[in-house]
Amino acid sequence: MFGGIDPKKMQGMMKQMGISQVEIPAEKVIIEKTDGSVIFVENPSVMRIKMQGQESFQISGEIREETAKVEISEDDIDAVVEKTGCSKEKARKTLEKTGDLAEAILELSE
Repeated sequence: MFGGIDPKKMQGMMKQMGISQVEIPAEKVIIEKTDGSVIFVENPSVMRIKMQGQESFQISGEIREETAKVEISEDDIDAVVEKTGCSKEKARKTLEKTGDLAEAILELSE
């Protein structure tokens, strides 16, 4: 972090400032995002940092991300076709885009 400073001296300085840092042994870190996709951090280096009553984590490693695949059922496609009169292909594409039955119907009804 700072060239030429002894790591033990750095830890002491951080402790004086009220900052504590602890390494957490981990094999894998998984972050599930709100959009349904997942981030995997393989061979991570995980540090828990406490400062001024706040806790945070610093994570580094090999990152791989998987996007969520939207499952479209035939029943959903049929429902969109029935409500909007569009083709099955257009219903499928709109459902894949929106990920939501009601939203697909509204979009195709405009």
